[in-house]
Amino acid sequence: MTEHAVPASELYTHEFATDPYPAYARMRDTTPVCLVGSPRFDSYLITGMDDAKAALTDPRLSKDLYGPGEHYLRIFGPNSASLNKNMLNSDPPEHSRLRRLVSQAFAARRIEALRPRVVEIVDELVDAFFPHGRSELMSEFAIPLPMMVICELLGVPENDHKQLIGWTEVIRKSGASRRPEDDRAAVQQAQLRLHHYLADLVRDKRAHPGDDIISALVDACDRDGTLSEQELVATTFLLLFAGHQTTADFLGNAMVALLSNPDQLALLRANPELLSSAVEELLRFDGPLPVASPRIATEDVEYQGVRIPRGSIVGVVINAANHDPAHFADPDKLDLCRQGGSHVGFGYGVHYCLGVSLARMEAQIGIGALLRRLPGLRLAVAVDELHRLPPASPFRGLVELPVQFTTG
Repeated sequence: MTEHAVPASELYTHEFATDPYPAYARMRDTTPVCLVGSPRFDSYLITGMDDAKAALTDPRLSKDLYGPGEHYLRIFGPNSASLNKNMLNSDPPEHSRLRRLVSQAFAARRIEALRPRVVEIVDELVDAFFPHGRSELMSEFAIPLPMMVICELLGVPENDHKQLIGWTEVIRKSGASRRPEDDRAAVQQAQLRLHHYLADLVRDKRAHPGDDIISALVDACDRDGTLSEQELVATTFLLLFAGHQTTADFLGNAMVALLSNPDQLALLRANPELLSSAVEELLRFDGPLPVASPRIATEDVEYQGVRIPRGSIVGVVINAANHDPAHFADPDKLDLCRQGGSHVGFGYGVHYCLGVSLARMEAQIGIGALLRRLPGLRLAVAVDELHRLPPASPFRGLVELPVQFTTG
């Protein structure tokens, strides 16, 4: 551990997993560029909004984890290269080339054409648990909704959806058990199975193309070599995982925020036209990706008078920036009518979320349906009893979200 680094064990506690925002506020006020040490690697965390935007667009902070130093091994482990060598972990011009190949698939007009199908999926999911007057919203709604939608876009057979949910949930819940060595083994096995499955799916699409994203990527790969076979599989994984993971966690976080703020819940029920702006405020208030994917300092850089040495891992704490009082009045208050201030929940700069239109649509339709169709919706346990993802998880979300409602 680097000298003077704050041990992760002092920061990532059970209390932190429940409510990280007091810790973020202390970091932002006292050490806005904070060195945090862990057994695997040290990293510098940037917490203020202005510094966050600067870092997210700083060319000296590289997203290419696969160059000299093999940083991906420190961060993701030995099985990561086959799935993570994609546009998320690359810089221009490689990032620009890879992003351009899939950007049309997520164009706002094409996503809007999916709206009737998303409505249909949402209603089917709610119909399945509505008669019971209760639901575990993560497994019965928040997780399957975005997975079903992204799988249809990618061209994944419907019979395989549950299997993919199982593998991706192993990765998402990493660290939730009491035996870290078992978690690591399970994650590596899930990564391996995902890689084999996606490689087989790519081969099948090559032989039997359809009107889907994977078929289009295979065509680009075969037609002019703009995509290597490894990039093809890794890009498919990124679209699958990113296309459902963050939306699932956001839906869970958003419902907890609303059910914990009855005045705002009542406001949104009475004014469904606020859904669009409500989604933005809910994302600012408690986003699913607390820290942006890691960057590597390619040279010595300085933020807030703190020297970050070349080769250091840098994390931009999005959820801390989104609670910066210099940019948001009373930032720890959920205010669905908030005016002014723009969050960085979807990122910033060239790595701005590619699936933003899809995520917004799924959130608006999903949250709207739950509020409309589930009268008397309430948490089935106290907020502090909710089973959350482990404190050191790269995601902020829930393992389970039990709720109750009236049916008659």
